[in-house]
Amino acid sequence: RRFQPNMAPMTFSTHLVPMTRGIMATIYAKANGAISEAQLRDLYKETYANSPFVRIRPEGVYPATKEVYGSNYCDIGVTYDERTGRITVVSVIDNLVKGAAGQAIQNLNVMMGYDEKAGLNFVPVYP
Repeated sequence: RRFQPNMAPMTFSTHLVPMTRGIMATIYAKANGAISEAQLRDLYKETYANSPFVRIRPEGVYPATKEVYGSNYCDIGVTYDERTGRITVVSVIDNLVKGAAGQAIQNLNVMMGYDEKAGLNFVPVYP
């Protein structure tokens, strides 16, 4: 369920918006065959089931950067347009935590055999 060299081309878009921190990325891809939005979401849930800082949003809900502000989370929303066969994936992170220091701590925890969530499992700042 990870990137494979033989996958169809994807379009990746980042967004510049007036906020102090955070990264929102939108990825578009064409489905290789028939799939439902529920099946697609289930694939994402299965792929990230053992990733404590990845949250898959419910059907019809795109993530927002304010929901990950000050946290080590990556929130992902997935939709599928049956008419066009287009998959749309939106992901958000706080680039100063998940994108920098939090990622370093998480990687160190894994490398040293510590609990992956050590030092990172806290209530994020909101709003």
